[in-house]
Amino acid sequence: MNVPTTSTPPGTGRAPLSRGHRTLALFALALGGFGIGSSEFVTMGLLPEIADGLLPQMMAERPDQGLARAGWTISAYALGVVIGAPLLSLLAVRLSRTTLIVVFALLLTVSTLASGLMPSFELTMAARFAAGLPHGAYLGVAALLASSLMGPGSQGKGAALAMSGLTVANLVGVPLLTALGQSVGWRSAFLVIAGVFGLTALLVALTIPSQPAPRGRRLRDELRAFRRLQLWTVMAIAAVGFAGSFAVFSYIADIGRQVAGVSAGYIPVLLAVAGLGMTLGNAIGGITTDRSLNGTLLIAFPAYIAAMLTMVLVVSSPVGLTLSFFLANFAHATLSPAMQTWLMRIAGRSEMLGASLHHAAFNVANALGALLGGAVISAGYGLEAPTVIGTAVAIVGFAMLLATLALLRLRAARRLGELARAGIEHLPRSSATR
Repeated sequence: MNVPTTSTPPGTGRAPLSRGHRTLALFALALGGFGIGSSEFVTMGLLPEIADGLLPQMMAERPDQGLARAGWTISAYALGVVIGAPLLSLLAVRLSRTTLIVVFALLLTVSTLASGLMPSFELTMAARFAAGLPHGAYLGVAALLASSLMGPGSQGKGAALAMSGLTVANLVGVPLLTALGQSVGWRSAFLVIAGVFGLTALLVALTIPSQPAPRGRRLRDELRAFRRLQLWTVMAIAAVGFAGSFAVFSYIADIGRQVAGVSAGYIPVLLAVAGLGMTLGNAIGGITTDRSLNGTLLIAFPAYIAAMLTMVLVVSSPVGLTLSFFLANFAHATLSPAMQTWLMRIAGRSEMLGASLHHAAFNVANALGALLGGAVISAGYGLEAPTVIGTAVAIVGFAMLLATLALLRLRAARRLGELARAGIEHLPRSSATR
């Protein structure tokens, strides 16, 4: 089978892209995801340093409460994603995707720069909230642009490509930036990430083929997607299920140092192992989702729960924590393209909204996980407790998934029965009685 060397993005009316141009355009989209992944997850690796820098008095008197309070910066970012993903997608319904991707990259540049410069805890929280606003909208548009560049039948692979930068960030960017922040200061990490976003804005402006603004789409048309109960159900599954891993990930630096007994220098290694799991899982999930969305969900979710449960049992062992953390992130990332593709299919013509809503749900999970993990730590249950609450929440998410799939199958069977009965009723009397 010959691989084509050119492709024509749908609706551009331009000459086909060369393979090199298409590769560079896909790289530019993924680079933004790399910056987003670095921005979101480096906070978790540097949480002790952020707490010491912004809340020195609280850390001196009650370090457990100081750490939980610093976790609010994670929740502030996640809240920004939850609000910004649908809001920006709706406001931008009449704009060209090529314009949107540049605007979102510039917004990410400015807000991340502010995250590294704000002098107080409150202002840093505000900057992290602002940095979260374009997160979901950028990745949603990037998934659609990647799908169009790859060609028909590539929704899962497009979603995986947009997320690939995020997962590679956890493999390479977050560990390196965590080490940089530990040695030079946590603010330096955000300044470097702001530079990544600036480069992204330049590259997407130069490489993404121009696409016309959508015609005939109105805000009212996009809002119709919110009437679909299934849309809210799938978002709830992602928000609850993924919160399990974030309850652990948000506090992994202190779990590793105080429970497993690893050194501060091992935390970047632990984060790199998680990033490797995310990268592999995301790539596999993109392929399997295009083959069988339901199959991906029904295999990866139990694997995710099994990994979380294993972590509960081996959290005090450096090797056990490392391996179970890898497996949990691998399974979690395998689910991500499937969940995003599911939402895009439900949203129908509002596919940009559907693509961005996955990231809104993902960051509801981020915020919920950070809050639950912080709550059990503040309550005095110890740093092992986030693994327990995380496993419990993941099990609830899987139960929601099974119930939803069962109801959808029941509804489909009922419709088939109604169609069959309608067909019999409309047959000629002579035919129906034979």
